[in-house]
Amino acid sequence: MTDGPGKTPEMLREEEEKKQAIFDSMSEKRRKHILKRGYEEWDPFLAPKDPIDIRKDKTRRTSRTLIREFLQSRTFDDYSNAYGQGAMDICLGMMSGDDRFRGMYEFACWHHELVKREGHE
Repeated sequence: MTDGPGKTPEMLREEEEKKQAIFDSMSEKRRKHILKRGYEEWDPFLAPKDPIDIRKDKTRRTSRTLIREFLQSRTFDDYSNAYGQGAMDICLGMMSGDDRFRGMYEFACWHHELVKREGHE
């Protein structure tokens, strides 16, 4: 916890209370780890660091690039916020190799072919 510029004693006291509450809610093992390094040095309010690697798929695109390209291939009338969120969910799931999303994708492809094969398009 840093004594940043403009922090009043009241703000510092509130931060210390929050820090203690976070510490108290941790497992015993985690608390021992923090105490070994020093409670005073521990700052639970640090901003997260940037990811070491930004994940890319086989085409070497990030999820953000994939979704942008996909949605740009649609007209605004073709999709809603829910549609875009669904596309983003499956994109992230497939990029992480999650079987749940692979199953959804394979079922969607299978169903599309079934509908086409039976002439319901």
